[in-house]
Amino acid sequence: MKAMEKDWYKKIWTLDIQNMSWVEDTKRQVDFIIKTLELKGSEKVLDLACGFGRHALEFARRGYDVTGVDITPEYVAYANEQAKKEKLQAVFICADIREVKFTQSFDVVLNMADGAIGYLENDEENKKIFHVVADALKKGGKHFMDIMNGSYADTHFPCKLWDAGESGLTLSAFEWDKATRTLLYGQVDYAYDKPLTKPELEEGNSIRLYTLDEIAAMTEPLGMQIHSSYADFDGKPSSDQAIQLLIYSVRK
Repeated sequence: MKAMEKDWYKKIWTLDIQNMSWVEDTKRQVDFIIKTLELKGSEKVLDLACGFGRHALEFARRGYDVTGVDITPEYVAYANEQAKKEKLQAVFICADIREVKFTQSFDVVLNMADGAIGYLENDEENKKIFHVVADALKKGGKHFMDIMNGSYADTHFPCKLWDAGESGLTLSAFEWDKATRTLLYGQVDYAYDKPLTKPELEEGNSIRLYTLDEIAAMTEPLGMQIHSSYADFDGKPSSDQAIQLLIYSVRK
């Protein structure tokens, strides 16, 4: 695969993402976050790089006061329309998440499905996300992120994986540059009711993957402390042998 331009994360998103197999797991993921973070239902929630609002809207349906931020106008328009239609306490802002300014305003901040962590042009730009998180959280506030595990990449990439949902199949290809800690990721999605064609993965998204230790090194100086980490939304402890890395941190 050839890497897309460095600002690929600003350009590729469409509402077709709603049909991907992993979107079906949203309610279960929200269940896990509420239970793990011991949320009461009265918390103010900020969802950074919220996409079309799948997690934010689900939190709002359960009574939470939610703000979502995403760089894609189509996603933000959809999420605001959906919130209005369902009369939810949720607002969505179209902005680069590095540029929003909140000061001790939220009880919970989320970065789900990568939450743009690792998507930005270099490590310094990616660190800016955590500055936004730390500034936005009240003291004692909670941060939850769902990213791909850099430790797993060292021993398992390159590889190809597949994920079968109820309505479609996702085929994924992973190439790995160990020196730069960068993943090149390509994906093809098939609906079950459409003819199958040979997958063509000519270009991939360039994503900097981080280990648990690297995340701690970036967040601890900002007053964040890792509370726990997991390998999946079943609550299995994090592991170098798991592709997913879920991290729950607290603002000291």
